[in-house]
Amino acid sequence: MDSWRAEPVSLIVNLHRRRGTERSAAVVEFLNRFYGKTNLWSLSALTALLAEDNENLESRLRAALESRVTSRGAKVLADIAITAGHVNLAEQFAASIESSDPGARLTRAKLMWHNGELSRAIHELTGDNHRVQKLRAVYEAEREVFGGWRPSVEPIVDYRPIPNVVLHLLTNSLPHTSSGYTQRSHSLLLEQAKAGIEVHAVTRLGYPQSIGISHTHGVDVVDGIKYHRMYLDGSRTNLRDHHQQEAEDLLELVQRIRPSVIHTTTHFINGMVANAVARAAGIPWIYEVRGQLSDTWASKRGPEAIRSERYLSFKREEIEIARSADAVITIGQYMKNLLVAREVSPESISMSPNAVGEDFLFQPKSPEQVREELGLDSGSVYVGTVSSLVEYEGIETLLRAYELLLRRRNDIRLMIVGDGEAGLRLRRTAADIGLNPNEIFVGRVPREEAVRYHQALDIFVVPRNDLLVTRAVTPLKPVEAMAMERPVIASDLPALREIVVDGITGVLVPPADSESLARAIEELVDDAELRCRMGKAGRETVLLNRTWKGSVSASLDLYQKFAQGSASVVND
Repeated sequence: MDSWRAEPVSLIVNLHRRRGTERSAAVVEFLNRFYGKTNLWSLSALTALLAEDNENLESRLRAALESRVTSRGAKVLADIAITAGHVNLAEQFAASIESSDPGARLTRAKLMWHNGELSRAIHELTGDNHRVQKLRAVYEAEREVFGGWRPSVEPIVDYRPIPNVVLHLLTNSLPHTSSGYTQRSHSLLLEQAKAGIEVHAVTRLGYPQSIGISHTHGVDVVDGIKYHRMYLDGSRTNLRDHHQQEAEDLLELVQRIRPSVIHTTTHFINGMVANAVARAAGIPWIYEVRGQLSDTWASKRGPEAIRSERYLSFKREEIEIARSADAVITIGQYMKNLLVAREVSPESISMSPNAVGEDFLFQPKSPEQVREELGLDSGSVYVGTVSSLVEYEGIETLLRAYELLLRRRNDIRLMIVGDGEAGLRLRRTAADIGLNPNEIFVGRVPREEAVRYHQALDIFVVPRNDLLVTRAVTPLKPVEAMAMERPVIASDLPALREIVVDGITGVLVPPADSESLARAIEELVDDAELRCRMGKAGRETVLLNRTWKGSVSASLDLYQKFAQGSASVVND
């Protein structure tokens, strides 16, 4: 949560997302109020920020640096750079702010906070300036949350749960967000409903307002699944108070629908809210570890991030929450090993791998047939991916491998389906190395269309970079590709080894090695029989081990165990 008085740029970005409009006059007036008269560089950079045009944003920030903006202009440009994650540029703007200006302390503190230096940032915010005090209060409250604070709710007297009613606390959901997270959630909820569970889901406090959708009902129903919403009351101005309200609102919902189990997912903030409410009701709760969000946070910063106060606190809280749950579910063996290494009891951990549902279980068509339907060239071998375009996915390695292949042959086409924060940079990279981005990047397509694009590929590639987050998290997309009977070339990382069997269902290559990736692609391009054999083996593996009907058994078994009274649940 941001203090709007201390962080006006963040407020503008959030309002833009919620209202879906760029009111330039209002933006100018707002910036002038907080920074003084705003220069054109600031407005130009802010326009790029609101448009999520990272390439133009970076170039405009660099141009502003070269123009030697005033101290006043440097403040707003530093805030824009921090909000966009351009830390090096923000540091250069910060150096241009007059030391006597309270804005200098604010900017330095924001930089420290962005880098995970929580206590240093708070220590920087001294003095009686109102904005400094407001930001300090916001930061102190958030540090409490990362330092062991827990929401507190009164125990429910004579709570009587209804058997077979389960409440899922989720970060986000369909129909407003389409992602691997929401697809997994919805698929598992559907399978639970088919098994006779009365399923309810509720999303975090303030969603979907937080993504710009303000006019929604208290409940969205998708395929018969109820997604309840909890709305901000406007009085909670920091992270601690925000999640206190979330626990209180969740408690009210629990008293209405009377679940016998609360089931939530990473990260730890979901867990601490679920824990408080479950203990108040005297019912068990499950913590589903789908990722390592501390590692995702660190992946967007430099290598020193894993030594920061925020990262270490984040890791500690994740483990404490996992230990406090009545049961833990996770998506892969490597993730389980990480939990056990941090002293989470192995007996408490069940496995529920990423899987596919009915939209991927039909007999797939041939790549040539689907390409003809899509109006694509049917005479080439198509290589590519369906993926979010974020840095850790390693799409640049795939682009460079393709450029190497084009030097010696012209029978291969590259197709990349999806979008994301790295999309513009990747298109620029493609152009810089002599490729035509318009012939490669399809952009985002609806989920029902994504199935067709999986089938249009002859070879599916998962070129992830070697990072803590990619070593641990098993992605959904290669499982879907295998279900479509396509061979998968993937980076040789622990999580991907759990999906792709080298030489059987695909090929594993060293991460960030474009030459090795090019050789692996070429081997499969030249051997249609091998592609077919690997594709069939992959589909057989998925049908046997990775359907949502099978994956849901972990949670169903736990619900049954709790119903039989074999879990020890206390009312703290």
